[in-house]
Amino acid sequence: MDHSHAPVLDALAAYHREDQLPFTPPGHKQGRGADPRVRDVLGDAVFRSDVLAISGLDDRVSGGKVLERAQELMASGVFIED
Repeated sequence: MDHSHAPVLDALAAYHREDQLPFTPPGHKQGRGADPRVRDVLGDAVFRSDVLAISGLDDRVSGGKVLERAQELMASGVFIED
């Protein structure tokens, strides 16, 4: 199994490249919908990766198999050490 892939990270990078605006929870829309006071303290970066796996990183039926591929990699038991 090729452990050089990171399906969730790859899907998140694609999500950011496409500058998607979700219409599902969480309601802060990558910071755009967050209370300005919270954004002032925490910044927008804390919200940027808060994306649902389904209807965000993948479609509603998991057609891209993002989580399935990530789980298969984790289950294969190979870990990368620093």
